[in-house]
Amino acid sequence: MGINPYPKYKISKIDWINSVPENWIETKVKFLSATPVQYGLNISGEHYSQEGIRFIRTTDIDDLGNLSEEGVYLPKQLVPKEYLLRRGDFLISRSGTVGRAYVHLPTKNQFSYAGYLVRFTFADPSYARFLYYFTKTTTFFAWLESSGFESTIINVNGQKYANLPLATPIDRKERIAIADFLDQETAIIDTLIAKKQELIERLQEKRTALISHTVTKGLDPTAPMKDSGIEWLGQIPAHWEISRSKWLFTVRTERARPDDIQLSATQAYGVISQEEFMHREGRRVTQITQHLDKRRHVEIDDFVISMRSFQGGLERAWETGCIRSSYVVLQPSSQVVVDFFTYLFKSIRYIQALRSTSNFLRDGQDMNFNNFSLVDLPMIPLSEQKEIAAFLDEETRKIDALVEKSNQFIELLKEYRTALISAAVTGKIDVRNHAQAEGS
Repeated sequence: MGINPYPKYKISKIDWINSVPENWIETKVKFLSATPVQYGLNISGEHYSQEGIRFIRTTDIDDLGNLSEEGVYLPKQLVPKEYLLRRGDFLISRSGTVGRAYVHLPTKNQFSYAGYLVRFTFADPSYARFLYYFTKTTTFFAWLESSGFESTIINVNGQKYANLPLATPIDRKERIAIADFLDQETAIIDTLIAKKQELIERLQEKRTALISHTVTKGLDPTAPMKDSGIEWLGQIPAHWEISRSKWLFTVRTERARPDDIQLSATQAYGVISQEEFMHREGRRVTQITQHLDKRRHVEIDDFVISMRSFQGGLERAWETGCIRSSYVVLQPSSQVVVDFFTYLFKSIRYIQALRSTSNFLRDGQDMNFNNFSLVDLPMIPLSEQKEIAAFLDEETRKIDALVEKSNQFIELLKEYRTALISAAVTGKIDVRNHAQAEGS
């Protein structure tokens, strides 16, 4: 962008900022606020209504400081006047998603805010806009980490926020210029991010539709078709047959072996070892140390039915080990190509068919073999199963590569967004004349 630094700097007294522009001041948020920090209302959900005063909660504010379109309301008589928001009020979350900020703009409706948020009211709203952008910097989050941990829960109270050190321009016009510049530039970046996210959604929809169509219709668009007699399958190639699920898969009843490793059934990765799951997720999970002999043995290429099967299809085992006894382990027959059924069990149409077999969501019962056996399956020549699986491997690999590339681009845009904001609100770049330069 070619934006120059300020002409002169001075040594900063703030630990994490080496220097600031010569005409900036260093202060604390509490010295800029016209009133002491104010905590929000603690009102239980039983008082929420469909109309009245919009009640802002932490969950109503997104990472970009926007309010969700839908929210909850409070009857006017429950909200004291001192809790009504005014133009330029600055809210920031003190618990939960800590550091999430919002600047209130005037509307015809009235707003209040919940107890996990605190409010600062500035005589000059330009301070609120400047502070909002400061909360988007790595500098701010480093301060949060150093200031917010109490026991194992991060909680930054209003007094800590009040003592947040801040370097800011003395000149009001300069603060406005910085905020205007960031409004303009971040809007461009956010638009690019939104377009990439839309592309990812379209690619994922294409992937889902491709799998669902291919595992039920095959690869030959000219093949004669017939009615399968099965609602979820519909028309299928004439040479395909229909099989009862229990003829293609049987329940593996073997108990855990002494040397079995513990496995986790996951929607994201299938059935993998707990060690591998913790490695991929970067977090630890509770490991069972007692009654391991009551767990079920699992072989590679088995499928596992879990309570979550209605959401994401049956899970394929990629490792040998043992799993909780509440799960059902399916052993494929010689008529099954596991790669093919890995796709079929993840197809939307199959998942919907599996979901229709039970009221387990309402009744709280687990998915079981009976649910599985109620959904008939296509019986396809082994060679064709292999061809379909190979085709889907190739096509989904292409789609996944595009999704990964788009995700990487989004991360680069987010990093650039953060770096740009940080540079502007810490005085590393001088944007005062940027608008004029852009317009000339």
